[in-house]
Amino acid sequence: MIEKKKSFIPQLLTYVFLVLITVVTLLPLVWMLSASFKLDSEVFSVPIKWIPETFHFENYARIWQKIPFGLFTFNSFKLTILVTFIQVLTCSFAAYGFTKCKFRGRDTLFLCYIATIAIPWQIYMLPQYSMMQKLGLVDTHLGYVLMQAFAAFGVFLLRQFYQSVPDELIEAARIDGLSEYGSYFRIVLPLAKPAIATLTIFTFVTIWNDFMGPMIYFNSEANKTIPLGIRMFIGQYSSEYQLIMAASVVALLPVLILYVFCQRFFVQGIATSGLKG
Repeated sequence: MIEKKKSFIPQLLTYVFLVLITVVTLLPLVWMLSASFKLDSEVFSVPIKWIPETFHFENYARIWQKIPFGLFTFNSFKLTILVTFIQVLTCSFAAYGFTKCKFRGRDTLFLCYIATIAIPWQIYMLPQYSMMQKLGLVDTHLGYVLMQAFAAFGVFLLRQFYQSVPDELIEAARIDGLSEYGSYFRIVLPLAKPAIATLTIFTFVTIWNDFMGPMIYFNSEANKTIPLGIRMFIGQYSSEYQLIMAASVVALLPVLILYVFCQRFFVQGIATSGLKG
Protein backbone atom coordinates (compact mmCIF):
# COMPACT_ATOMS: atom_id res chain seq x y z
CA MET A 1 0.00 0.00 0.00
CA ILE A 2 2.81 2.40 0.87
CA GLU A 3 4.55 1.73 -2.45
CA LYS A 4 1.28 2.35 -4.34
CA LYS A 5 0.83 5.68 -2.55
CA LYS A 6 4.40 6.69 -3.37
CA SER A 7 3.88 5.90 -7.05
CA PHE A 8 0.46 7.60 -7.07
CA ILE A 9 1.72 10.97 -5.74
CA PRO A 10 4.20 11.68 -8.60
CA GLN A 11 1.55 10.64 -11.11
CA LEU A 12 -0.99 12.98 -9.51
CA LEU A 13 1.49 15.87 -9.53
CA THR A 14 2.22 15.20 -13.19
CA TYR A 15 -1.47 15.35 -14.08
CA VAL A 16 -1.94 18.55 -12.06
CA PHE A 17 1.03 20.13 -13.82
CA LEU A 18 -0.30 19.12 -17.24
CA VAL A 19 -3.75 20.51 -16.42
CA LEU A 20 -2.20 23.83 -15.36
CA ILE A 21 -0.16 24.02 -18.56
CA THR A 22 -3.29 23.27 -20.60
CA VAL A 23 -5.27 25.99 -18.82
CA VAL A 24 -2.51 28.57 -19.32
CA THR A 25 -2.26 27.62 -23.00
CA LEU A 26 -6.01 27.84 -23.63
CA LEU A 27 -6.56 31.02 -21.62
CA PRO A 28 -5.70 33.44 -24.49
CA LEU A 29 -8.00 31.52 -26.83
CA VAL A 30 -10.86 31.71 -24.33
CA TRP A 31 -10.25 35.45 -23.91
CA MET A 32 -10.23 35.91 -27.69
CA LEU A 33 -13.54 34.05 -28.03
CA SER A 34 -15.07 36.07 -25.19
CA ALA A 35 -13.84 39.39 -26.63
CA SER A 36 -15.36 38.57 -30.02
CA PHE A 37 -18.85 38.87 -28.48
CA LYS A 38 -18.21 42.19 -26.69
CA LEU A 39 -18.35 45.86 -27.56
CA ASP A 40 -15.04 47.59 -28.22
CA SER A 41 -15.24 49.40 -24.87
CA GLU A 42 -15.65 46.08 -23.02
CA VAL A 43 -12.73 44.19 -24.55
CA PHE A 44 -10.05 45.52 -22.17
CA SER A 45 -12.26 46.05 -19.15
CA VAL A 46 -10.68 45.47 -15.72
CA PRO A 47 -11.38 43.07 -14.13
CA ILE A 48 -11.84 40.81 -17.14
CA LYS A 49 -15.41 39.69 -17.78
CA TRP A 50 -14.97 36.22 -19.19
CA ILE A 51 -18.70 35.93 -19.91
CA PRO A 52 -20.09 39.07 -21.62
CA GLU A 53 -23.22 40.59 -20.12
CA THR A 54 -24.67 40.82 -23.63
CA PHE A 55 -23.50 38.65 -26.50
CA HIS A 56 -23.03 40.78 -29.62
CA PHE A 57 -23.32 38.19 -32.38
CA GLU A 58 -23.48 41.02 -34.90
CA ASN A 59 -19.69 41.30 -34.65
CA TYR A 60 -19.40 38.18 -36.79
CA ALA A 61 -21.72 39.69 -39.39
CA ARG A 62 -19.86 43.02 -39.46
CA ILE A 63 -16.49 41.47 -40.37
CA TRP A 64 -18.02 40.33 -43.67
CA GLN A 65 -19.60 43.73 -44.32
CA LYS A 66 -16.87 46.16 -43.33
CA ILE A 67 -14.12 44.56 -45.43
CA PRO A 68 -14.19 42.01 -48.30
CA PHE A 69 -13.58 39.21 -45.80
CA GLY A 70 -15.14 36.63 -48.12
CA LEU A 71 -12.59 37.45 -50.83
CA PHE A 72 -9.73 37.27 -48.32
CA THR A 73 -10.99 33.90 -47.09
CA PHE A 74 -11.15 32.58 -50.65
CA ASN A 75 -7.61 33.79 -51.32
CA SER A 76 -6.33 32.17 -48.12
CA PHE A 77 -7.95 28.84 -48.98
CA LYS A 78 -6.71 29.02 -52.57
CA LEU A 79 -3.08 29.74 -51.66
CA THR A 80 -2.98 27.39 -48.69
CA ILE A 81 -4.44 24.41 -50.56
CA LEU A 82 -2.22 24.95 -53.62
CA VAL A 83 0.97 25.43 -51.62
CA THR A 84 0.20 22.52 -49.30
CA PHE A 85 -0.48 20.15 -52.21
CA ILE A 86 2.61 21.21 -54.19
CA GLN A 87 4.89 21.25 -51.16
CA VAL A 88 3.81 17.80 -49.98
CA LEU A 89 4.31 16.46 -53.51
CA THR A 90 7.79 17.97 -54.01
CA CYS A 91 8.98 17.14 -50.50
CA SER A 92 7.81 13.54 -50.69
CA PHE A 93 9.53 13.03 -54.07
CA ALA A 94 12.77 14.60 -52.87
CA ALA A 95 12.71 12.62 -49.61
CA TYR A 96 12.25 9.40 -51.57
CA GLY A 97 15.23 10.24 -53.75
CA PHE A 98 17.43 11.10 -50.78
CA THR A 99 16.43 7.90 -48.96
CA LYS A 100 15.80 5.07 -51.41
CA CYS A 101 17.78 6.09 -54.50
CA LYS A 102 21.55 5.65 -54.44
CA PHE A 103 23.64 8.13 -56.42
CA ARG A 104 27.01 9.78 -56.01
CA GLY A 105 27.05 12.73 -53.61
CA ARG A 106 23.55 12.00 -52.29
CA ASP A 107 24.33 12.56 -48.60
CA THR A 108 26.44 15.66 -49.30
CA LEU A 109 23.69 17.18 -51.42
CA PHE A 110 21.14 16.40 -48.71
CA LEU A 111 23.25 18.07 -46.02
CA CYS A 112 23.69 21.17 -48.18
CA TYR A 113 19.96 21.32 -48.82
CA ILE A 114 19.02 20.82 -45.18
CA ALA A 115 21.55 23.47 -44.12
CA THR A 116 19.29 26.07 -45.73
CA ILE A 117 16.90 25.60 -42.79
CA ALA A 118 19.40 27.50 -40.64
CA ILE A 119 19.27 30.55 -42.94
CA PRO A 120 16.61 33.05 -41.77
CA TRP A 121 14.16 34.21 -44.41
CA GLN A 122 14.99 37.84 -43.60
CA ILE A 123 18.51 37.35 -45.02
CA TYR A 124 17.41 36.44 -48.55
CA MET A 125 14.10 38.31 -48.47
CA LEU A 126 15.32 41.30 -50.53
CA PRO A 127 17.18 39.27 -53.20
CA GLN A 128 14.12 37.04 -53.50
CA TYR A 129 11.84 40.06 -53.93
CA SER A 130 14.18 41.55 -56.55
CA MET A 131 14.19 38.28 -58.48
CA MET A 132 10.39 37.99 -58.38
CA GLN A 133 10.05 41.62 -59.49
CA LYS A 134 12.25 41.03 -62.53
CA LEU A 135 10.11 38.02 -63.42
CA GLY A 136 6.96 40.13 -63.10
CA LEU A 137 5.54 37.92 -60.34
CA VAL A 138 5.13 40.53 -57.60
CA ASP A 139 1.49 41.03 -56.54
CA THR A 140 0.48 37.71 -58.08
CA HIS A 141 -0.63 34.49 -56.45
CA LEU A 142 1.55 32.52 -58.86
CA GLY A 143 4.70 34.15 -57.54
CA TYR A 144 3.78 33.38 -53.93
CA VAL A 145 2.97 29.75 -54.77
CA LEU A 146 6.28 29.28 -56.58
CA MET A 147 8.22 30.71 -53.65
CA GLN A 148 6.57 28.28 -51.23
CA ALA A 149 6.68 25.22 -53.51
CA PHE A 150 9.76 23.71 -51.83
CA ALA A 151 10.62 23.27 -48.15
CA ALA A 152 13.79 21.76 -46.73
CA PHE A 153 12.04 21.00 -43.45
CA GLY A 154 9.42 18.90 -45.25
CA VAL A 155 12.12 16.88 -47.01
CA PHE A 156 13.89 16.31 -43.70
CA LEU A 157 10.66 15.24 -41.94
CA LEU A 158 9.63 12.76 -44.64
CA ARG A 159 13.16 11.40 -45.06
CA GLN A 160 13.21 10.52 -41.37
CA PHE A 161 10.02 8.52 -41.86
CA TYR A 162 11.11 6.90 -45.12
CA GLN A 163 14.17 5.51 -43.35
CA SER A 164 11.84 3.29 -41.32
CA VAL A 165 10.53 1.67 -44.53
CA PRO A 166 12.62 -1.51 -45.18
CA ASP A 167 14.84 -1.31 -48.23
CA GLU A 168 13.99 -4.95 -48.95
CA LEU A 169 10.50 -3.87 -50.04
CA ILE A 170 11.92 -1.49 -52.63
CA GLU A 171 14.48 -4.03 -53.84
CA ALA A 172 11.78 -6.69 -54.22
CA ALA A 173 9.65 -4.25 -56.21
CA ARG A 174 12.59 -3.46 -58.50
CA ILE A 175 13.22 -7.14 -59.09
CA ASP A 176 9.55 -7.56 -60.04
CA GLY A 177 9.99 -4.85 -62.64
CA LEU A 178 8.35 -1.95 -60.78
CA SER A 179 9.78 1.46 -61.65
CA GLU A 180 10.91 4.01 -59.08
CA TYR A 181 7.66 5.91 -59.56
CA GLY A 182 5.73 2.69 -59.04
CA SER A 183 7.65 1.93 -55.84
CA TYR A 184 6.95 5.44 -54.63
CA PHE A 185 3.20 5.43 -55.34
CA ARG A 186 2.42 1.80 -54.48
CA ILE A 187 4.75 1.06 -51.56
CA VAL A 188 6.25 4.11 -49.87
CA LEU A 189 3.39 6.59 -50.18
CA PRO A 190 0.70 4.34 -48.60
CA LEU A 191 3.03 3.61 -45.69
CA ALA A 192 3.85 7.30 -45.22
CA LYS A 193 0.32 8.52 -44.42
CA PRO A 194 1.22 9.62 -40.85
CA ALA A 195 4.23 11.63 -42.04
CA ILE A 196 2.25 13.11 -44.96
CA ALA A 197 -0.53 14.16 -42.56
CA THR A 198 2.04 15.76 -40.26
CA LEU A 199 3.62 17.75 -43.08
CA THR A 200 0.17 18.72 -44.35
CA ILE A 201 -0.77 20.21 -41.00
CA PHE A 202 2.54 22.05 -40.63
CA THR A 203 2.35 23.49 -44.14
CA PHE A 204 -1.34 24.39 -43.92
CA VAL A 205 -0.92 26.25 -40.63
CA THR A 206 2.24 28.05 -41.82
CA ILE A 207 0.71 29.32 -45.06
CA TRP A 208 -2.71 30.04 -43.56
CA ASN A 209 -1.19 32.23 -40.84
CA ASP A 210 1.55 33.79 -42.98
CA PHE A 211 1.54 37.56 -42.64
CA MET A 212 4.95 38.83 -43.76
CA GLY A 213 4.97 37.11 -47.15
CA PRO A 214 1.56 38.37 -48.35
CA MET A 215 2.21 41.81 -46.85
CA ILE A 216 5.42 42.19 -48.90
CA TYR A 217 4.27 40.65 -52.19
CA PHE A 218 0.57 41.57 -52.37
CA ASN A 219 -0.23 45.22 -53.04
CA SER A 220 -3.74 45.04 -54.49
CA GLU A 221 -6.72 44.30 -52.28
CA ALA A 222 -7.91 41.56 -54.63
CA ASN A 223 -4.90 39.38 -53.75
CA LYS A 224 -4.84 39.84 -49.98
CA THR A 225 -5.39 37.07 -47.44
CA ILE A 226 -7.08 36.82 -44.04
CA PRO A 227 -4.09 38.02 -41.92
CA LEU A 228 -3.88 41.16 -44.06
CA GLY A 229 -7.63 41.57 -43.85
CA ILE A 230 -7.56 41.44 -40.06
CA ARG A 231 -4.94 44.20 -40.13
CA MET A 232 -7.45 46.46 -41.92
CA PHE A 233 -9.46 46.72 -38.68
CA ILE A 234 -6.51 48.61 -37.18
CA GLY A 235 -6.83 52.30 -38.06
CA GLN A 236 -4.48 55.23 -37.58
CA TYR A 237 -6.22 56.50 -34.46
CA SER A 238 -8.37 53.60 -33.29
CA SER A 239 -8.71 49.84 -33.58
CA GLU A 240 -11.87 47.75 -33.56
CA TYR A 241 -10.64 44.97 -31.32
CA GLN A 242 -13.97 43.17 -31.10
CA LEU A 243 -13.93 42.74 -34.90
CA ILE A 244 -10.28 41.69 -34.83
CA MET A 245 -11.13 38.97 -32.31
CA ALA A 246 -14.19 37.83 -34.28
CA ALA A 247 -12.16 37.60 -37.49
CA SER A 248 -9.41 35.73 -35.63
CA VAL A 249 -11.93 33.18 -34.35
CA VAL A 250 -13.21 32.61 -37.89
CA ALA A 251 -9.64 32.27 -39.16
CA LEU A 252 -8.87 29.72 -36.46
CA LEU A 253 -11.71 27.34 -37.38
CA PRO A 254 -10.16 25.74 -40.52
CA VAL A 255 -6.96 24.95 -38.60
CA LEU A 256 -8.93 23.33 -35.77
CA ILE A 257 -11.03 21.29 -38.20
CA LEU A 258 -7.93 20.08 -40.05
CA TYR A 259 -6.20 19.10 -36.81
CA VAL A 260 -9.26 17.21 -35.53
CA PHE A 261 -9.43 15.10 -38.70
CA CYS A 262 -5.65 14.52 -38.88
CA GLN A 263 -4.88 14.26 -35.15
CA ARG A 264 -4.36 10.50 -35.12
CA PHE A 265 -1.98 10.60 -38.09
CA PHE A 266 -0.28 13.73 -36.74
CA VAL A 267 0.67 12.14 -33.40
CA GLN A 268 1.78 8.95 -35.11
CA GLY A 269 3.84 10.88 -37.65
CA ILE A 270 5.62 12.94 -35.00
CA ALA A 271 6.45 9.78 -33.04
CA THR A 272 7.70 7.72 -35.96
CA SER A 273 9.60 10.49 -37.75
CA GLY A 274 12.04 10.68 -34.88
CA LEU A 275 12.94 6.99 -34.80
CA LYS A 276 16.07 7.48 -36.89
CA GLY A 277 18.38 10.45 -37.02
